[in-house]
Amino acid sequence: MTELLTAEHAGALLVIAATTAGLVVLARRRPGLWLRGLALILVADEVSWWVFLAAGGGEPGQRAQPLPLQLCDVAIFVAAAALWTRRQLLVEITYFWGLAGTLQALLTPDLAQHFPSYPYLQYYIAHGGVVAAALVLVAGMRLHPRPWAVAQVALVTVAYTGFVGLVDAVTGSDYMYLRSKPSSPTLLDELGPWPLYLLSASLIGIVLLAILDAPFRIGRAVRSRQGRAEALR
Repeated sequence: MTELLTAEHAGALLVIAATTAGLVVLARRRPGLWLRGLALILVADEVSWWVFLAAGGGEPGQRAQPLPLQLCDVAIFVAAAALWTRRQLLVEITYFWGLAGTLQALLTPDLAQHFPSYPYLQYYIAHGGVVAAALVLVAGMRLHPRPWAVAQVALVTVAYTGFVGLVDAVTGSDYMYLRSKPSSPTLLDELGPWPLYLLSASLIGIVLLAILDAPFRIGRAVRSRQGRAEALR
């Protein structure tokens, strides 16, 4: 279990924050093929983890769930695809999943290993990479969410959660912690017992999506008012 805000936890967050800020600036000034390089790093990092587990590495609890079905795992591949193609839906999923979900995994990591082990480095590269990709695409490349993005991403999330819930029911696994809470301290600890925490987490997720969309919703409203005002002149 990872203790929160220890030197190795805070250090990882600081490195991720500084790297992300630098990448956002670079994306504004000189976007280019390096975005695809970042996508390849994300995919290589994630694939290396599953090879590591298949070879017998990791903790028993990590090997007990051999499929990349956690939302953060899928978010890594979506973020890589978004960086590679810049398709708007992929960008929107990366932004909302990255900042509403993967960021929480950085702040309250479910990680037994410590610096400088491979699992430690892999975890922070993967999760930090998704958050960085989200901000690079939206803040750096200015690929802002569309007006209906929140509803669309919410539907995608519900559909994927339903699929994972079915896998959990059939296999007895606990992907996305739909059957029980993680052992490390997380926000879920404050949301009540199962299944109440699932409902509470869903409501919080909706609120987070609305908050993340708020700057763009306000910007669209301002531009719309300005357009109407100019049309009346």
